[in-house]
Amino acid sequence: MTQRDIFFVGNEVNELGGVGRWQTQMAGLLAGRGHRVTVVGIAPPHHPMDLGDRPPFETVTLYARRPPSRPRRRRLIGSLDPAVRRHEAHMRSAASRLSALFRAARPGAVIIVTQVWAMEWVALADTAGHTVIGMTHESFDTARKSSRFARVKKYYKDVDRLLALTQEDADRWAVEGMNNVGFMPNPLPFTPGTPSPRTEKVVVSIGRLSHEKGVDLLLDAWAEAAPKQPGWTLRIHGTGEAEEQLRQQCADLGLEDSVDFAGQTDDVPGALRASSVFVLSSRGEGFPLVLLEAMATGVPCVAFDCAPGVREIITHEEDGLLARPGNTFELARHLVRLMSDERLRDTMGDRALHSVRRFDPEAVTRRWEELFDFLER
Repeated sequence: MTQRDIFFVGNEVNELGGVGRWQTQMAGLLAGRGHRVTVVGIAPPHHPMDLGDRPPFETVTLYARRPPSRPRRRRLIGSLDPAVRRHEAHMRSAASRLSALFRAARPGAVIIVTQVWAMEWVALADTAGHTVIGMTHESFDTARKSSRFARVKKYYKDVDRLLALTQEDADRWAVEGMNNVGFMPNPLPFTPGTPSPRTEKVVVSIGRLSHEKGVDLLLDAWAEAAPKQPGWTLRIHGTGEAEEQLRQQCADLGLEDSVDFAGQTDDVPGALRASSVFVLSSRGEGFPLVLLEAMATGVPCVAFDCAPGVREIITHEEDGLLARPGNTFELARHLVRLMSDERLRDTMGDRALHSVRRFDPEAVTRRWEELFDFLER
């Protein structure tokens, strides 16, 4: 195995959330196999995640404060606009730090750009002689609804490989003319250990309290499901900008006795083992780590089929249940099925624990190393 210098370049080094957790895990996995790993962030995190006392990789952040957004060019003066010129000069200065890091790397280095905003700086840096891999950590449909869609097509069109999270999403990017596209699944965030006994009458949701995560839809579904299964609790772990609005919605629906806003948890496996059903109500996703975590604790999942990554993880009616995106009545019906049937919970939970092992971290890490070797040839 060739030991390489590997750079992860993301928006932040340690932002709390799915991409940040994935980046930290993959950096650790590759460092554990003897590679020299550096994680580079463009800006400091909004919500920092603890990397521990001695992470097995170096970290660098280019800006002391988050840089302002790129100013729009005024039509008459375009690139001569002083604001535009100042912004581009600041970007080139920061990119020169990236160039210095890349030039100091050993031959065969790999630059993995985890988010397209970060790619705007990598595109200005000197990457000569190194492999550059760009990533999109969301579904094709989610990207298409945002400004990131055009930026992925612009900034990733000439990298050595653009990686989506599933074959289905990769095929759709290829139709858009991205002929360098492939796919790579996320690894299991932790090794399956002691499973949930699935005896607590708790349905758990874990994620940021934001519009994208659809907790408002979950509350609507819970208003349908809870009266049919008295004694069950919906426990919502997470914080975010929508919390006050969601608490008001909960009160308006008369659900305060059966909904527990439990705040952010630092013990995701423990929170999952204290539940019997996991629910994902997102409007959009990429390849949700929390589904992998739930299945790795033997907890059957109910989710909106909102992205190829979701149905890549869950096989409907085998190891979990999928509802049509946004269909709260269908989500409620699936929840009631699992809440009311202990045998079904145990069967699907056991199958989930078995099927999720296909995303074993060692196997995914080997796939990355095979990709590095292939792209170097």
